[in-house]
Amino acid sequence: MSGYEQTYNAWQTDPETFWSKAAEDIDWFSPAPRAFTADSGAYGRWFEGATCNTCYNCLDRHIEAGHGDRLAVIFDSPVTDTVERYTYAQVLEQVGGLAAVLRDLGVSKGDRVVLYMPMVPQAIFAMLACARLGAVHSVVFGGFAPQELATRIDDAAPKAIISASCGIEPGRVIAYKPLLDEAITLATQKPDHCVILQRDTLRCDLTPKRDVDYAEAVGAAMAEGRTTECVAVEATDPLYILYTSGTTGQPKGVVRDTGGHMVALKWTMENHYGVKPGEVFWAASDVGWVVGHSYICYGPLLHGATTLVYEGKPIGTPDAGAFWRVIQDHKVASLFTAPTAFRAIKKEDPKGALIGDYDLSHFRTLFLAGERSDPATIEWAQAKLGCPVIDHWWQTETGWAISGNPVGIGGFPVRLGSPGKPMPGYDIRVLDDGGIEVAPGTLGNIVCKLPLPPGSFPTLWQAPERFLSSYLAEYPGYYATSDAGIIDEDGYVFIMSRTDDIINVAGHRLSTGAMEEVIASHPDIAECAVVGKADPLKGQMPLGLFVTNDGAARDQQELEGELVQLVRGKIGAVAAFKTALEIKRLPKTRSGKVLRGTIQKIADAQDFKMPAAIDDPAILDEISAALAARKLIG
Repeated sequence: MSGYEQTYNAWQTDPETFWSKAAEDIDWFSPAPRAFTADSGAYGRWFEGATCNTCYNCLDRHIEAGHGDRLAVIFDSPVTDTVERYTYAQVLEQVGGLAAVLRDLGVSKGDRVVLYMPMVPQAIFAMLACARLGAVHSVVFGGFAPQELATRIDDAAPKAIISASCGIEPGRVIAYKPLLDEAITLATQKPDHCVILQRDTLRCDLTPKRDVDYAEAVGAAMAEGRTTECVAVEATDPLYILYTSGTTGQPKGVVRDTGGHMVALKWTMENHYGVKPGEVFWAASDVGWVVGHSYICYGPLLHGATTLVYEGKPIGTPDAGAFWRVIQDHKVASLFTAPTAFRAIKKEDPKGALIGDYDLSHFRTLFLAGERSDPATIEWAQAKLGCPVIDHWWQTETGWAISGNPVGIGGFPVRLGSPGKPMPGYDIRVLDDGGIEVAPGTLGNIVCKLPLPPGSFPTLWQAPERFLSSYLAEYPGYYATSDAGIIDEDGYVFIMSRTDDIINVAGHRLSTGAMEEVIASHPDIAECAVVGKADPLKGQMPLGLFVTNDGAARDQQELEGELVQLVRGKIGAVAAFKTALEIKRLPKTRSGKVLRGTIQKIADAQDFKMPAAIDDPAILDEISAALAARKLIG
């Protein structure tokens, strides 16, 4: 048996012993009587009865073990031409100073603190300072619209908010303070205080009696040598709340508990990602998303590795060699990013010419997640980088990989289009709409047999009934992922699309993801999206939108014909794929997810709400114009 098979079988045979052993890598103030309590919570609770502190495990224990001089955080900001490095001891000094300031402002164990921050190291310090005090942080993506921020403030009812004067992106500066002030005006739950990090690019006025200057207050606390103890919390107490969009318009506050989260993330760093303490791990995400929580802040620091905070883009800061420059300059061992980033790089530098300008000898592994990793993108990365390219699949709700390819325990051959096999802790099944398990290779609803493993969410913030109805009620005994896909004969998982992206064409259930995979395989295509457009005769018809690689000067009609034939040849006439439309850009969130639902609403002439996390709203006007020119609206 392979290392993966041995490990997965060990978990299946005795889950409690498996996770109890993993828990030995965490320092507990008092250990749990047992790893799992089946009759607690909605599906059981992990490490109930234990006490611990996440900040202690991320910082203090490494320093006590003699690693205070080890590099903990690297900040690389091409938009401000800044590089900063912090050792574990220096991070603890910063975190302790901020924790002292927060305590002075009345923040204590169990209080909520909203973070509305750009990609700066102070965002990491703020998360850790909250954890140190036993306070519950809720990070809201910097630059979110005031109404969206106000909704989250009202739900979390924070004692304080930590923010900055601005965020900086290529070609634009986003003033955060006016957005924050408007959100507080709109919110019914008012914070007592706001701690504001002034950035030289754009400073802001502070509100008297409410706002505190971050650098001034923390600097004074550090000068006085002030810090706080690590407050003991229950392993089942919440570490953070992270809001994910809800179908009703009310965001869902995913709760992450403290103990299980540490156990799971510490285990993944070496076993899944193959990273050793002291090595540099880079998750090219944002602290506002779950990847930023798990693998910019907590995972690497729990493991004693070095994490990289990057304030830039894969292209435009300054070019498509940006990632290679960061990997070279900081000797990055492993990079975790979204496939969208690599599609953007591939579009601008299809031959990978810029890669040769940099020394990537320290670089070992590329991990992809967040969107479906089409085979064409993986093959391009494999060929150009010459290293393993590992896809994996997980969700905000789970906090770490549901399926993957754990290189730290040997892994297994990559199968293009698949994000690997189930990770220990996850028993993945595919069910039909009636809840009956389907045969291997059959498309259906992806679910996970309960209980979920440590690190997964135990509930939604102040919404236990919504937790049950949204995730557990549809298929009793299972967690419904809302993803559709297949598991093949060899156990590889294939995530084809969200369940609401399965379209019904004349009674045939078809995956838009499968069509996207075919279109993306064309050598002239940089990226694409397929949505189901309403059709009076067949119910829905697939509509494809695509962006070509730079330099691919093709006749639109000829290229469209090639794509239609490609889909017919690979999927068959049953796909009824007849329309592919060239556009300049796809609309995406700032984390790189394509806004397929919004595209579909535009095509069907339905009203839609402007997505809160959209990267550039002007793209929707471009989409509307392109569809209207082809009479494809309505």
